[in-house]
Amino acid sequence: MNIQTPKPHRAPLWLRADSGDFESFRQIVSQTTDASQTPLATEVLRNIPVYDGAVVDAAAGNPANCQTLMEEWAHVFAQGAGIIVIRQGVPDQDVIDRASVVFDQIIAAEKQAAKGSGDHFAKPGANDRIWNSLEKHCMADPANFAAYFGSNSIALASKAWLGPAYQMTAQVNRVNPGGAAQTPHRDYHLGFMSADRMAQYPSHIHAVSPTLTLQGAVAHCDMPLDTGPTMLLPFSQQFFEGYLAFSRPEFQAYFAANHVQLPLEKGDAMFFNPAVMHGAGTNHTGDRFRMVNLLQVSSAFGRAMETVNRTRMVRALYPVLKAAVGSDAENVIAASAEGYPFPTNLDSNPPIGGIAPKTQADYLRDALAKNQSEAEFFAALDALDLRNQS
Repeated sequence: MNIQTPKPHRAPLWLRADSGDFESFRQIVSQTTDASQTPLATEVLRNIPVYDGAVVDAAAGNPANCQTLMEEWAHVFAQGAGIIVIRQGVPDQDVIDRASVVFDQIIAAEKQAAKGSGDHFAKPGANDRIWNSLEKHCMADPANFAAYFGSNSIALASKAWLGPAYQMTAQVNRVNPGGAAQTPHRDYHLGFMSADRMAQYPSHIHAVSPTLTLQGAVAHCDMPLDTGPTMLLPFSQQFFEGYLAFSRPEFQAYFAANHVQLPLEKGDAMFFNPAVMHGAGTNHTGDRFRMVNLLQVSSAFGRAMETVNRTRMVRALYPVLKAAVGSDAENVIAASAEGYPFPTNLDSNPPIGGIAPKTQADYLRDALAKNQSEAEFFAALDALDLRNQS
């Protein structure tokens, strides 16, 4: 008798736009934080562990204590609620106040210059956004920048999730009185794509994406609940199909009914896994401008090994691709042109008709489809390179 060993079940390597079971999601986000898993937290509020910035500063001076703290945070980001709050993570109120003055001045100057700083997930006019507040802050007041980012809380949270050599970026968000909430979402990378585009990436990329960035926020004013602090759904980062599923009506409705918000004080910091379903809340006040410096920290590993001048390559290839007959042009584009829109300068290269700008590869495809001359296409390439510069 010939007995065959059954082959193990193989999970699908690509998700679909309709992937993700709602009941499984509901069970995941119905968990409760076990306080014994976060012994260094001072308290747990609405399933979110809360830490004392002074304790963080003390731990930073002791390698063993520092490692223990980072291990606890990494566990929270991955297997726990996905979110931590650090009271007085940037403890010097004068430093915060000076940074706020700098940010207000930048907002005023950019408004005067008619820069349209929109938002990825909110209606235009709901808030004032400073793209690349990191560099603008540094250039406007280097001493204040150094005092601000000397924060142990910012550094240790970043290292806990991303390790050393992380890449800091920041964007100020000032939600104006009456400013409406953002659409609940997951964040960069996959979170900035349409569902159809996300579904083109194999499932292991859906697993990797949350490990490439950490979301953070530093409160620049007291933020009681009526000002609309960040809406969060603890444990939602554990739902594997969330990038594709969270935009669907049943998930949005569940978030609306079950999200949590924590009031913050000036100088408090919050960090969370980018796969946590979240969004800025509605500012219900008539006179409070809720300012937060949003930190998006990236892994140093999310970059290619070699520096490649893709613009020069595309220039050389354009006449070849125009003259080529066949279906392999897309393969050539993938091997040469920049196929991802970030990093970019969102002041000069904002998203149009979506939440991400066009890529160099998109411009190349358009030029080939329209049979543009070399002069026309090269001018478009030069303009794109200029818009991408800070």
